[in-house]
Amino acid sequence: MLIRRIVSTLLPCVALAADTAYAQNYPEKSIRLLVPPPGGSTEFTSRLLADAVAPTLGQRFVIESRPGQIGAEIAAQAPADGYTALHFTNLIWLMPLFRKVAWDPARDFAPVAMTIVTPNVVVVHPSLPAKSIKELIVLAKSRPGELNYGSGSTGSANHVAAELFKSMAGVNLVRVNYKGAGSAIIDLVAGQLQVVFATAGSVTHHIKSGRLRALAITSAEPSPLVPGVPTVAAAGLPGYESASMSALFVPAKTSAAIIQRLNQEVVQGLNKPEVKERLFAAGVQVVASTPDEASAKIKSETARMGKVIREAGLRE
Repeated sequence: MLIRRIVSTLLPCVALAADTAYAQNYPEKSIRLLVPPPGGSTEFTSRLLADAVAPTLGQRFVIESRPGQIGAEIAAQAPADGYTALHFTNLIWLMPLFRKVAWDPARDFAPVAMTIVTPNVVVVHPSLPAKSIKELIVLAKSRPGELNYGSGSTGSANHVAAELFKSMAGVNLVRVNYKGAGSAIIDLVAGQLQVVFATAGSVTHHIKSGRLRALAITSAEPSPLVPGVPTVAAAGLPGYESASMSALFVPAKTSAAIIQRLNQEVVQGLNKPEVKERLFAAGVQVVASTPDEASAKIKSETARMGKVIREAGLRE
């Protein structure tokens, strides 16, 4: 009995020592980093981050662009050895709320860090007779099913932002689905759509030129990315909050020591002044959280949006 107790006490210590020793030599080769297709803030951030961490990490992130579902499936099936990582938006943990997918965010992934946040801006075509969120809600209620909004894929940040708005405001905006939000913005500028919940970086120049009108920003607080634009909550829909968030993941069961090493490198890389400046210029704000903070945020967002999706009957 005594021997069993001694062994049961020592085993966790031996495992921890082995884990720490392995992490001290990590990484011994390049790390495969699965990211969204080119053109978005997460892919752009991934490339900046790969260059920023290489000198201290001692190895490079090798960027591999994949659509969300494919990238998540690859990462979920990869060995938990620290040599495959996934850097993606909240689509990874929100898409399973909309439809059946091959991965389970809680079961298959371990968060390393919440990396960036990109609030959406509610933009409308200038011809729309709505100059505020309150006016947009009144207009939509007077014309149910007549106003269209454009979004990217199901579960994407701009889709979720619009559906949350519809649910909380009690309005019927008709979704027009695009492969990417960029196409929706093009059609909005052309007057073929009325509303888009677009990332700040993708529409700032259109707002400045007058081709689009900004009504509000979807974050909880005003953002320096779009100075002078009120939040949706302050402009007429109290309690509203939504943003495009990105996080770095590794396969579940990756050692805690490796996760901490990656977190340390990622946080340092994101907080380099030249990296923060380039991201801010692109309409992106750095978060650079701990693994625990990332996990808590993902859980809270999943619970909050899960309630909206169920109540609105949005599951496909």
